[in-house]
Order: sequence, then C-alpha cells, then structure tokens
Amino acid sequence: MAAEQFIDFVNSSPSPYHAVGTSIKMLEKEGFVRLREDVNWGKLKADQQKYYVTRNGTSLIAFVLPEARDELSDFQIIGAHTDSPCFRVKPISSSGKVGYLQVGVETYGGGLWYTWFDRDLTVAGRVVLQGNDPKRKDEITTKLVHLSKPILRIPSLAIHLNRDANSNFSPNTESQTAPIIATEIKANVGKLSSKIEGEKKKHHPVLVNVLAEELQCDADCIVDFDLYVADSQPSSIVGALNEFVSSPRLDNQASCFAALEALVRAEERKELITRTSCRIVCMFDHEEIGSRSAQGAFSTFLNDVIGRIHAGITVNLELKAILAASLIVSSDMAHAVHPNYTSKHEENHRPALHKGVVIKTNQNQRYATSGYSGFILREISRRNNIPIQEFVVPNDLPCGSTIGPIIAAETGIRTVDVGMPQLAMHSCREFCAVDDFDHAIDLFKHFFHDFHKIAVEIGTQFD
Repeated sequence: MAAEQFIDFVNSSPSPYHAVGTSIKMLEKEGFVRLREDVNWGKLKADQQKYYVTRNGTSLIAFVLPEARDELSDFQIIGAHTDSPCFRVKPISSSGKVGYLQVGVETYGGGLWYTWFDRDLTVAGRVVLQGNDPKRKDEITTKLVHLSKPILRIPSLAIHLNRDANSNFSPNTESQTAPIIATEIKANVGKLSSKIEGEKKKHHPVLVNVLAEELQCDADCIVDFDLYVADSQPSSIVGALNEFVSSPRLDNQASCFAALEALVRAEERKELITRTSCRIVCMFDHEEIGSRSAQGAFSTFLNDVIGRIHAGITVNLELKAILAASLIVSSDMAHAVHPNYTSKHEENHRPALHKGVVIKTNQNQRYATSGYSGFILREISRRNNIPIQEFVVPNDLPCGSTIGPIIAAETGIRTVDVGMPQLAMHSCREFCAVDDFDHAIDLFKHFFHDFHKIAVEIGTQFD
C-alpha cells in the first residue's frame, strides 16, 4: 500500500536535507546516477537514461531521458517542495530563564504554532564537522542528524494562569515558544561548559553534546549546524477503519513521495512511455517562505538542468520549441472540506478525502492552472478512470499560492496546479486519506504515459 511506503518516507525525512537524502536512496535503488552542478556534464552517456542532481542538499531534480534522444519533443515535469512550516534553531540559541535551559528558535513559514505546544519535539538537520578524523585535523565534513528521542518541549501555560486560553490563545512567537531542553540543576552547566569553547558556546552544551553522541563524534568537532525542530512522534495510519494518515510534513512531502513513485512506476510499462519525452521530477526548498533563494522555485535550478539536458544530447528541435510543447504539474497539498468548518469552502468546490487529487484554479493566477493545462489533467483522469476534484477559494477569502505560477513564469512552460486533499494544513500533525496516495501516484504515472499523445491530438487549438 502506497500510504505505508509514504510513512516510511516521511519518518525518515524530518528535514528537507533528509527528504532529499531519502529520495536519493529511492532513486539510486532504481538505477539513477548522480550528476553534480559544479562539473561539466558534456554529452550524457548513451547507455544511461536516469539521472538526478541536488542543490544545497535540500532541493533535487531527477530525470529520465527519452529513448529517442535526438527526437526529444517535450518535458513532462512534476514539481513539489521539500520544506514545511516549523521552528528552526537560531544561530545563537543559548537562552533560558528561572533555571530552565531553552533553545532559541525562529518561526519558518506560516505554521499553526499552537499545535507545537505540549508535543514531544526533537531536532534534525545538517551538522558541519571539522577534525572528526584524527588523521585529517583540518578536514571539513557534513553529516545529517536526526535525534529520534524527544529532547524539547514547549509547555502550555496552565488554564488557572490564563483564563482566556480557550477563547484567545495567541502565543507570542518570540517570547513564548522557546522550547525547554533541560534545567540548570541537571545539566551541570559548569562541567559541560569547560569542554565546549569558542563558537559552540552560542548553544547550550547539552544540545551540542546530544548531537555529538548521536553522531559518535567529539563535541569539539561540531563547528556549525542547520537544525529544524521536528515532531518526534512517527507518522501512522489511524482511524477505526485504518483509512487516515496522521503525520507531520504532509505538506509537502506527500507530493514529493507520490511524484517520485510515479517516475519510477512509469518505467514498469515501457510500452506506454513516449519515446521522445523527457520525464522530470523537481523538488524545491523554501516554498513556504516565498521560494526566493538559490534552491527555491524562483532560482535558476530547473532552467539550468533543462538547458544542460538539451546541451547534453543531440537534439533536432530548438530548446524553446520543446519548452512550448511541455507541461508542468505543480503538486502541493489541497484543502479538504472540514466537517466543523464547511462554510470556509465554496459550496460547489469542496474536495473530500478519498476522492482523488484536486485541480486548483484561481483566476488571479495564485494557481497556474489554465484552460489548456486543466483540460489535459482532466482528460488523463477520464481516460484512465482516475477520480479528480476541483477547488477554488471563495471570493471573500484570500488565496494562497504554490510554486506553480513561479516556475510557469520562469520557464514559460504551461502549468497545472494540483494536490492531494488534506485537513489541518500547516499543523504540527496533519491529516489525509490512505486512498489518495494511490490516486495521486496513478494520476502522475498516467501523466507520464499519456501527456504527449493528448497534446498531439489537441495540436495548436490552444495556441
């Protein structure tokens, strides 16, 4: 069952670094070979079709070259993002009051911050080490770290001290969200501090030491880190009928997983794959904060890879002609109708759990769906009997956005915005349906199988 595979994926991916690392393991198992951005690609090997490339360790693009390389006709692209709203550890995190040791954190993205209270939290991310190998004292290396045990907690203030909590709980994210990691009494701060000097004093010795224990290195070797606060409770299948997934980071690791699975599974029916189409999955960082970064959707990453693919094989068509014949599916989770808040949805556009992927439309281009791109997805679903749903935001509510309009504008490729339906978006724990993983993978797989054929049938009627 796809949902069970996703649970393994998300449990292994508490940060964007880990999401990319987990994706790499999936891809390499299927024969994908790594390319590096900082070296010449030259002509791509004739006997190798599957490649991937990363940027910053938090964004990834994987692609499968067409069988008939010289006849490359189009790019079939699915886009998603690796990041989720969370707290991130500050560059100087050592803080605390009245005998508590606390970790200074900064909000990342638009989280439902109250859902992080009273949860068992941990940290994950990338750590920079220097001198970890005694024979190479100056060597700098990086390692991913994920503390499986809970080490942090943000306790609520008791109702007796905050009588308005149930009617007006609005925590100050600067002064009231710093998680507790230990107490001064138990940490024996003086003893630990004597072992940790210089830059590392920016952080509580107890934090540096638990990282060192997990990485099996000396605390003095840790010279820097980029840490995300994460829920320590694993993702799980829940409900009396085992029909739901309760999980952190559904937005948007569910889309990353479904896109990668579709890329791999499309190969199982080679007779259905267009010989001239290049299939791509791109997973960007920083969507939750606007995508403006070197590894975000506003970056050159996708255009760079597309350009290097075109240059790396002998192609008859100009790149601009191929882009004009291509399509991007921007996949980001969608808002399912909530049984306790039905008025928040437009009455004719109420996506439900179990009923398939949602096509998202906004006439102000907060979503990139157009008449052409929406029709393509609807036609793919019709031909393959895959359920889909429709979503628009009511006129009296603001509409969020996705990477869809960004990569459409940056590449000039027509784009459709879709997503699996979920509840509790941007909560520490989100909620979706088991069945919709299968619906999403099926739709994306048939996108890789059918897009070129349908586009040829349409011809120039949408030009």
